[in-house]
This record gives sequence, C-alpha cells and structure tokens, in this order.
Amino acid sequence: MPDLPASHRLRIGRFSETDHIYLITTNTHERVPIFSDFYLGRLVVWQFRLAHYQGLAHSLAWVVMPDHFHWLIQLQKGSLGDLMCQVKSKSTRSVNGATGRKGRLWQTSFHDRMLRKEDDLVKMARYVVANPLRAGLVERIGDYPLWDAIWV
Repeated sequence: MPDLPASHRLRIGRFSETDHIYLITTNTHERVPIFSDFYLGRLVVWQFRLAHYQGLAHSLAWVVMPDHFHWLIQLQKGSLGDLMCQVKSKSTRSVNGATGRKGRLWQTSFHDRMLRKEDDLVKMARYVVANPLRAGLVERIGDYPLWDAIWV
C-alpha cells in the first residue's frame, strides 16, 4: 500500500449502510477549542438538525464539546462520508462567517463505529451526553448547554 496520510488510510474500506446506527466523532482542526463559545456550538447543532430535517440522518444523541463532537445517528440516506462532508462544510461556513475567521475548522477525517443490534443504545447515548462530566466541564449534565438525546 502506498504511503498515504492517516486521513486517507482511515477512509480505505469505509462502508456505511442506511438504517444502521453509528456513533460519529470528529475533532476541530488542531483541536482548537472554538466551541467553548456557546453561540458557535449552536451553529454546529443547527447542522445536525438540518441533516435530520432533510432526512439524511435521524439524530439519537449528540454533544458538542469545545474541540470535538459526538453524534449518535441512524443513517437514513447517502453515506456517512457525504453526511459528514455536508455537516462539516456548512458548519465551517457558518462559524467562519460569524467570527470573521478563515480556513479549516475540522480535521479532515472522522471516526465512526456502527453499533450492533446487541449494543445498548441508551447506554451509548448516556456515554455521549456524559462527555462534559468526564471532561470536568460541569458537575451536572443539565449545566452543559450543548447536548441532546431523544430519550430526554
């Protein structure tokens, strides 16, 4: 195999199927904590909702952390790559427009994990939304503004 950048090696063999449930994680470029600003984090949340309204993905749970997000979805149509390309490019335009910044907002790759039927979705959703607690950002999840789950 040729010597490829890590982001390209991650995509080799990536396969996604509609109606399956995935946990998706991606980081900001150079892990810059841009979403410490609540307003900028809401711009990413809007892209999750837009993808949901467009029928691309059914959002089950998400959290936007200062330098990354976790998104638990059921893929409705298209591929994970297409979904992430849309969310990342539109959120980049929104954040850059709101701040006057230019350039990349996100790392080029993302991590995904397809959940098996025996995986406990509620347990995975709790893992997602508990990220701010584990990171020490809040003492109660209700104190963190950038999360949601369909079970709440």
